[in-house]
Amino acid sequence: CRFYSSNYQYVLAFVFAIEEINRNPYLLPNISLGFDLYNALHSEKRTLESCLMWLSGLGKVIPNYSCVREGKSVAVTVGTTWAISAQMGTILELYKYPQLTYGSFDPILSDRSQFPSIYQMAPRNTALALGMVRLMLHFGWTWVGLAISEDMKGIQFLWDLTGEMDKNGICVAFVEMIPITERAYSSLAWQYHYRIRDSSANVVVIYGDSDSLLGLSFSKWNILMTGKVWITTSQWDFVFSERYSLLDSFHGTLTFSQSHKEIPGFKQFLQGVNPAKYPQDFYLTDCGKLESCPPNVSLESLPLHTFDMTTSDGSYLVYNAVHAVAQTLHELLFHLSEMQSPGHGEKPVVHPWQLHSILKRVQFNNSAGDQIILDQQATPVEEYDILNFWNFPDGLGLQVKVGHFVPLAPRDQDFSIHEELIDWAFEFQETPRSLCSKNCGPGFRQSPQEGKAACCFECTPCPEREISNDTDMKQCIKCLDDQYPNSKRDHCLPKVVTFLAYEDPVGMVLACAALSLSILTAVVLGVFVKHRDTPIVKVNNRTLSYILLLSLILCFLCPLLFIGQPNTATCILQQMTFGVLFTVAVSTVLAKTVTVVLAFKTTTPGMKMRQWLLSGAPNSIIPLCSLVQVTFGVVWMVIAPPFIDTDTHSEPTLLIMVCNKGSVIMFYIFLGYLGSLAMGSFTLAFLARSLPDTFNEAKFLTFSMLVFCSVWIPFLPVYNSTKGKFMVAVEVFSILASSAGLLVCIFAPKCYFILLKSERNILPGSRSKATSR
Repeated sequence: CRFYSSNYQYVLAFVFAIEEINRNPYLLPNISLGFDLYNALHSEKRTLESCLMWLSGLGKVIPNYSCVREGKSVAVTVGTTWAISAQMGTILELYKYPQLTYGSFDPILSDRSQFPSIYQMAPRNTALALGMVRLMLHFGWTWVGLAISEDMKGIQFLWDLTGEMDKNGICVAFVEMIPITERAYSSLAWQYHYRIRDSSANVVVIYGDSDSLLGLSFSKWNILMTGKVWITTSQWDFVFSERYSLLDSFHGTLTFSQSHKEIPGFKQFLQGVNPAKYPQDFYLTDCGKLESCPPNVSLESLPLHTFDMTTSDGSYLVYNAVHAVAQTLHELLFHLSEMQSPGHGEKPVVHPWQLHSILKRVQFNNSAGDQIILDQQATPVEEYDILNFWNFPDGLGLQVKVGHFVPLAPRDQDFSIHEELIDWAFEFQETPRSLCSKNCGPGFRQSPQEGKAACCFECTPCPEREISNDTDMKQCIKCLDDQYPNSKRDHCLPKVVTFLAYEDPVGMVLACAALSLSILTAVVLGVFVKHRDTPIVKVNNRTLSYILLLSLILCFLCPLLFIGQPNTATCILQQMTFGVLFTVAVSTVLAKTVTVVLAFKTTTPGMKMRQWLLSGAPNSIIPLCSLVQVTFGVVWMVIAPPFIDTDTHSEPTLLIMVCNKGSVIMFYIFLGYLGSLAMGSFTLAFLARSLPDTFNEAKFLTFSMLVFCSVWIPFLPVYNSTKGKFMVAVEVFSILASSAGLLVCIFAPKCYFILLKSERNILPGSRSKATSR
């Protein structure tokens, strides 16, 4: 059996506690504690043999018989594995011996129905898994392997650790459950090694006892396992005194050790241990580590990898176990002495079974000031120190405290670590990384891969209008409506406010066209006024011509309300002005068409139609039709008037200011009513186009309405398919195009006759008289 230096320190802690109690005049006065030491090997046969040898006494194995008449032991301290405690507990329970274990806590041994005489000194390690996960999160290790002993304690720890890892987004790269039986282990030993070595995980958690088969295999990993960061517990004693040349594999290991204070005087006690003081001590005289062992040799002179002077977790538990027994004996003897009759001189006899009732509830403060409670239900949650193993120069074997974990502290204060103190393995030139996939930088998001762990992902660029400003974001963040992502898509930029301005090329062209056409219309009006007495002006109802030209001038100027920065007034005036002016223009065309039709239908004097024509009744069409459109406009302005709005979607980098229609339905009613007037005018004009007369303008009115309808019928699909300021441009263009169609189709031929063919601008009768002359 290999002998660990840590086991030797357990023995020294045991002896130190005995001697400290014997020197204490207030604890067990007039009584000196004695002890027996037995080496319980990790073999069921040898463990039972050592147990029976102790029960029988005198180094003989005689079941159910004791060769010791006086000074029998009343309690046993056992360690370090659960197997040894369980094997001895079965026998010791027959004699009701209290058994205090100083190994790591094991859920099997906490079963009081099966092991009622076993008391575990170690806390439950309920926060160990959480502490390890906090360490992984601190360094960003999301791809971690697990090598755990295949026993009840290991399975429980695996359950706790994987649960905490899942909660915090850390993935398990592999799980290697190391068998606890020699036969199962020997057939698969090297397979475990190869799988761990070939894994892409750079961080591996090891959980188990040093005396387990996992511990036996760990010494072989030096050849294969380089470039790994090991996370383990203090129960895992990987510093083998006889194999210090293998320590390079474990350089940089991070160990979770239960936080405790140094035992006062223990280090000085260790410094004073030598063969002269304890001649029966086999470690210094017969261990074979030193060529010569002088009587005054000290443990302090040994290298750290051979013997560490720092109080280990196991030594601390052994010390507490001895004091727990002493406190129990003290209380029991005091109770027995009170029950004895006065004058009774014999010392009370103590039986092992009598200690149980007191051990279950014993509480005391040890010499370090820590509270010790054997009742596992009342034990406070443990705290942990995080140790880093230094092995440079070769063989140093130093455990350095680099961090601390306090589970019950506030979230931002429960974990601390000093990275500058950590000495990583020589393969790592910087803080090690353990990831399944490379980090997704800003501008990218994690995209899961089917059939793989959540930590194994691809980096996908953020979609349009979204960014990621941190690494490894699972979802991209949408920019606000008034922002847009930069080219790298790692932060949002404010959008530039824009609108159909006069400085814009499209706005400038439309504004110039509107002014030019309005001036041209004014010129035409001037020509008509100048030649107002000519037949072509008079015959075609010059009043309606004047009204139509004036309305067209205003229609050409109407687009100026659409160009420039919108405000509440312009948004309201845009639609009202457009709708009313075009209604006036189209209703004027309708009135002219009706006038033409009535003129050819009233050939008989005195007919009622002739009276309507002479009374100017067709002119009343204009105010009536306009009144209907005005009514629609008032309803629109009351229900849902237009307002200033921003278009955030048409242009990715621009914030376009537009006028929202308010009520789309009323807008379509406006256009629908205007379209019905145009269709009515077109129908009447088309029917009157063949009426005989030199100055019949019905065919011109037909063409004008045809152009008007050709502009506005495709307006709706084109308007709905455009976005932003181009919607405004489409509406402005339609206004100008339809107005220009009316101007050209109706008044271009008349101007041609007035200005270029003046000889034809006379009545037919007048032309005959001039010819006869």
